[in-house]
Amino acid sequence: MTTVDTLSIRKLKDNYGAEVLGIDVSAGDADTLQEVVNTFNLHGAVLLRGQSLTPAQLVNFARAFGEPEGHTIQEHTMPGFPEIYMLSNREVGGKPIGSHRDGVGWHTDYSYKEQPVMCTMLYAVEVPAEGGDTLLADMCAAYDALPEEKRAGLDGLQVHHSYEHLMTTRLYAKRELSAQLKAENPDVIHPLIRTHPANGRKALWPSSGTVKGVVGMDNPEGVDLVESLVEYATQPEFVYRHRWQVGDLLVWDNRCSLHTGSLFDDKKYIREAHRLWVKGDKPY
Repeated sequence: MTTVDTLSIRKLKDNYGAEVLGIDVSAGDADTLQEVVNTFNLHGAVLLRGQSLTPAQLVNFARAFGEPEGHTIQEHTMPGFPEIYMLSNREVGGKPIGSHRDGVGWHTDYSYKEQPVMCTMLYAVEVPAEGGDTLLADMCAAYDALPEEKRAGLDGLQVHHSYEHLMTTRLYAKRELSAQLKAENPDVIHPLIRTHPANGRKALWPSSGTVKGVVGMDNPEGVDLVESLVEYATQPEFVYRHRWQVGDLLVWDNRCSLHTGSLFDDKKYIREAHRLWVKGDKPY
């Protein structure tokens, strides 16, 4: 266990992620919350267990990191709190209260936007007794472990990301886009290797689902390259698996991580989590 200024932390995995100990987010003052953000910038992810938060308190916590980001699809946002997106297989009155099987497959959130989200946070309200883990992959460690010549060969490559491609080809929650959603989410180009603005570290930034190819490369060569990098970067040595407890508040850095949800027995268990995003900047 180590201390970052006034916070006690415990590593989640090697040099990635930190559990912040003994903090009640609902009562945290501005200085304490800023220390949580500082820890996040250093470690790629922060976990705070045993939280009991109202929606307003959860949004207030997100604001410590920056301006909350809106959601492309609005139908599962929480009434009165559009910053909060509901993830659940629960139904009320025969209608789902949230999105189910959302986020399965290694990716980084909003990579199809010109300015992808800086971080994602999930707050666990109800969790299955087994399954439903969230996995985080450390893209800085994956980059650092590449041979020097491999890194040099990837430097400068740019990846074509597409929201339409994601939504029309993904395995779960597939849908055709309206003309409005297409217009609001045009394709974008981002670097394959990204620089973290807070600490200057380099990170692989491949993602899956949104990727249509690599600029200047024919397919399937371009897509195959990105998929091979995702496979490489999500080996167990780079991955932290989070097993959820009620009251967990997990925040990960999309600038240096890939993540995926995992399935659970949705006929036997109910899962409910509240997701928030914080605005980011253009990758470089």
